[in-house]
Amino acid sequence: MDLPLTDSFRDLPALVAAHARDRGAATALICGDERLDWRALDALADRVAASLQRDGLQPRAAIALCAASSIAYVAVFLGALRAGVAVAPLAPGSTAAQLAGMARDADAQRVFIDAGIAAMAVAWPETAPAVHLDDSDADSALSAWLLPPGARPAPVALEPAWPFNIIYSSGTTGTPKGIVQSHAMRWAHVQRAATWGYAADAVTLIATPLYSNTTLVSVIPTLAHGGCAVLMPKFEAGAYLDLAERHRPTHTMLVPVQYQRLMARPDFDRRDLSSFRFKFSTSAPFHAALKADVLARWPGALIEFYGMTEGGGTCILHAHLHPTKLHTVGQPAEGHEIRLIDEAGREVPRTPGGASAGSGEVVGRSPAMMTGYHKQPEQTAAAEWHDAEGRRFIRTGDVGRFDDEGFLILHDRRKDMIISGGFNIYPSDLEAVLRRHPGVAEAAVVGVPSAEWGETPVAFVVPAAGHADTAQALREWVNAQVGKTQRLSALRLVAELPRSPIGKVLKRELREGWTDGP
Repeated sequence: MDLPLTDSFRDLPALVAAHARDRGAATALICGDERLDWRALDALADRVAASLQRDGLQPRAAIALCAASSIAYVAVFLGALRAGVAVAPLAPGSTAAQLAGMARDADAQRVFIDAGIAAMAVAWPETAPAVHLDDSDADSALSAWLLPPGARPAPVALEPAWPFNIIYSSGTTGTPKGIVQSHAMRWAHVQRAATWGYAADAVTLIATPLYSNTTLVSVIPTLAHGGCAVLMPKFEAGAYLDLAERHRPTHTMLVPVQYQRLMARPDFDRRDLSSFRFKFSTSAPFHAALKADVLARWPGALIEFYGMTEGGGTCILHAHLHPTKLHTVGQPAEGHEIRLIDEAGREVPRTPGGASAGSGEVVGRSPAMMTGYHKQPEQTAAAEWHDAEGRRFIRTGDVGRFDDEGFLILHDRRKDMIISGGFNIYPSDLEAVLRRHPGVAEAAVVGVPSAEWGETPVAFVVPAAGHADTAQALREWVNAQVGKTQRLSALRLVAELPRSPIGKVLKRELREGWTDGP
């Protein structure tokens, strides 16, 4: 049984209406040269909700959104919620077949797209006609689909357990699964965010895509607390810094590769970033050296979240308060419980001081937990672990350990661990060694089949600018730094590592594309 809901639950559409009533002329959204105040956003969300009701969508139905970030995207998302309809935000970078499959899986009754997605000619389900957010098709334009200004929906009393969204997350491993997150789960995020200064005077610069949970955990609190969200449809480091100087943001959420590209800009130290109060990061490994660089050169607090879209337990590292713990992902958030389990599902014991007796898979429990995977009860059950009292935890698939102060140190994804000749090898250990070499800009290590050892580690390296080290020289250098069982059997130089749109290295693609030889 999950943790009880708080009595103070408020739904996001009601909060938007309150901001429109109390401070309607204040700016809620900015995207390029377009701005929308709270009064206009609330009215547009009303028109969307009323239009969905006109089309027969009932509470707990679903729509799909697949488009670049825009003000219309946010308004449709909010309008659907106001009608009690769940939103499935789909990744535009998916294939046409994947998009059609996710829309079917979500039972989407409408699909909202833009010209970029329309060009892919996705075979959307017949039950989910497409509406163009950018009015790029006159026959199915958003402006034509919407009821006239002033339209109001029939009131819907949103229940905390109702689905807020269905996020399709394949991670880096395979077939997308629909993660159902409830209004209660999102409310927990809103409550937590008050700790970090989200308020009516907050300005959040959003440079990650709106379909990502990484983005939503920042956008939703911004709107819920009455701040202003500045949307950046496509990230580019120079353009991000331009927007930061123009709009004077107080908050931002970035993935580690974006921090890396920003800090590498020759003009970074000449930019005025003094408005920032809080910077956040999540979704991918955030290396200690990069955290230290951000702390040294970018004003404001730096906070790293470790968790999953599925929810469960979250760890938080307040990097600015714990500069000696940058190699960790922090401590469990308030009200969150993190444990470690071994291969047999037994809990790894911890000392009174907080250290774990060894490493184990990270499992977590909190008020912010997914309902389950959409229409996949077996997958849902496989993602859960129950303690001796029968309490439900979500499995992360990550392997880690607690230090003597209760900070969590991650080793690797359990599925990424390499078992070579009976020895466990963590790719992150080898990647950390590679990053110490001045000729290495980025590195990823994966396990590939080996007739002799079962698996063997190989490395993919993006060379640093101005360095001409050969693959053989780099491999020999690494192998001189590590134990015999950890030695790389091969190293390949590549122009770039394959990444998801939010910066995760797609190790599956590296493994699948591996062939022997240079």
